Amino acid sequence: MSIWPYLQQIDKTADPSFLGWIIASYSIGQMIASPFFGMWSNYRPRREPLVVSTGISIAANFLYAYVHLPSSHNKYYMLAARTLVGFGAGNVAVVRSYIAGATSLTERTNAMANTSACQAVGFILGPENNEVVQDNQRYIDHVAVVSTNFLFFVILFIFAVFETIATPLTMDMYAWTRKKAVFINGLILGAVGIESMVVFLSVKELSKRIGERAILYGGLVFILVGFFVLLPWGNQLPNIQWADIRNNSTPKRIFGETFAFLWMSQTEFSSNNTAEATGCPSIQTWCSYTPVIHLGQYITSDILIGLGYPACNVMSYTLYSKILGPTPQGIYMGWLTACGSGARILGPVFVSQLYSSLGPRWAFGSICGIVVLSLLLLEVVYKRLIAFSVRYESLQEQIS
Repeated sequence: MSIWPYLQQIDKTADPSFLGWIIASYSIGQMIASPFFGMWSNYRPRREPLVVSTGISIAANFLYAYVHLPSSHNKYYMLAARTLVGFGAGNVAVVRSYIAGATSLTERTNAMANTSACQAVGFILGPENNEVVQDNQRYIDHVAVVSTNFLFFVILFIFAVFETIATPLTMDMYAWTRKKAVFINGLILGAVGIESMVVFLSVKELSKRIGERAILYGGLVFILVGFFVLLPWGNQLPNIQWADIRNNSTPKRIFGETFAFLWMSQTEFSSNNTAEATGCPSIQTWCSYTPVIHLGQYITSDILIGLGYPACNVMSYTLYSKILGPTPQGIYMGWLTACGSGARILGPVFVSQLYSSLGPRWAFGSICGIVVLSLLLLEVVYKRLIAFSVRYESLQEQIS
């Protein structure tokens, strides 16, 4: 939540479109690193990629903390730092691969859910058998594998959109200052993190009753409703930020005699920390005709997405690991994580460009369309998202 204000503070030349690349850079690094670390873990002890990736993460976060020190090009140092942080985070493929190899089918949902719960805590404050017969590869349902990768891509894409747009959206809609937007969204994200932990722990028992596929479907429905709630409606418009229409020396008259003189000296604005312009920037033309998204809509959407995202997240890669079966999963998990990273590259760029140009109606409406397509895909492949052992036994019965 603090990336946008931090970027504005360290480099005045950074604009909202560059914010999209800053956020996406994390996932670029993770997308590159995930298959690499996954393959490394298949042939070497897993502690090696974990130690290396953790060291990279430490160095990258240290760089991120001090990107304000150089005298110029600070936004590019920040871009490099975020990329390296993402590269270090590619070790999640190794972690999930280990869990897939160290658990049975009955244990795996619990283990994956516990791992996700540990990740949610961060938002708030045995080895594989190398003697597995490679012939098992031909029994893997690759349609199910590709479909699950796509669904995971959509799920991470949605969350990337959610985390990217929260601060700019609330600053535009509610005329919040940067400090207020970061603080309140931080509280909301913390609450969503707690909600996610409850969901992670609940789906363990719920999956035993209705199955992982049903939970995945229900999670996508919650996400769809969450973004549908965000669509603007009504006649009330957001407060317009006119502070950017100014002249360094003389005031400008806005709309003839209707309004008083509205101006602010560029020098005064830069030096006076209390004179922060708020509201929906007039340079975003949609601000003048798009209805405001009410705070109740925003909070309701947060709650719904907070219910749907964690359920979809844990169920998607739980199903994925069961579909793959006893085959060494390092490379497969690497590709799954790479798909998630690709989503976190495209998501921030997509939403920042669409939101800035056309506004929230187009941005959130398009997300609703993407989720609907995902639900249709899930309908088509629903019966194929089964455990490797179930598919193997079925195929053996057909052969015999």
